[in-house]
Amino acid sequence: MTDETKRPDAESEKENIRGRVTRRSFLSQLGAAGVTVATVRPSPASAQTTPPAQMPQAATGEEIEGAIALRLRVNGKDVQIKVDPRTTLLDGLRETILLPGTKKGCDHGQCGACTVHVNGRRINSCLTLAAMHEGDEITTIEGLGQPGNLHPMQAAFVEHDGYQCGYCTSGQIMSAAALLREPCGNSDADVKELMSGNICRCGAYPNIVAAIQQVRLRA
Repeated sequence: MTDETKRPDAESEKENIRGRVTRRSFLSQLGAAGVTVATVRPSPASAQTTPPAQMPQAATGEEIEGAIALRLRVNGKDVQIKVDPRTTLLDGLRETILLPGTKKGCDHGQCGACTVHVNGRRINSCLTLAAMHEGDEITTIEGLGQPGNLHPMQAAFVEHDGYQCGYCTSGQIMSAAALLREPCGNSDADVKELMSGNICRCGAYPNIVAAIQQVRLRA
């Protein structure tokens, strides 16, 4: 076989280039359809054509010795589960209710990857027990927005590339969304102070702050 038969022709090479996915397009799709998957109730107009998102089937916990029964209100839905009394809210959400968007980072309340909203306030879900939140309104990243109906903060993170590996992004967005309801000065330094509990090991902080400030200015 000659070298000419091994080398792809010019047209084939162009097709290969056109078929490649750029980093920006891949991350944009990930931000809109991966990290930001949600269970927001559709509007009456869209409800006629789009079936509502379903809560994942929760594990029963019946096989756990000494398990306790809990009824949690997660993303606007009542969920009945059985868990070990020592189960953290983070593990209950991820392992029992099967909502993996809330990430387990340090598991010591230091990185903020596990941030969720409880009764409208942000908390580190790794530092609290699931049994302490029966009857509370719990919102995870899955309940904040959905592709086609993103929360403004989710859309801003996509627009400003406010993530790289994406592991901290759920917690960053949940903290940023809660910040909109908290007293905060107008400067970037004020935003950084209130977001200091969320660590981005990739160092996307300037983009994160830009995304938050954009939403604040439009609010």
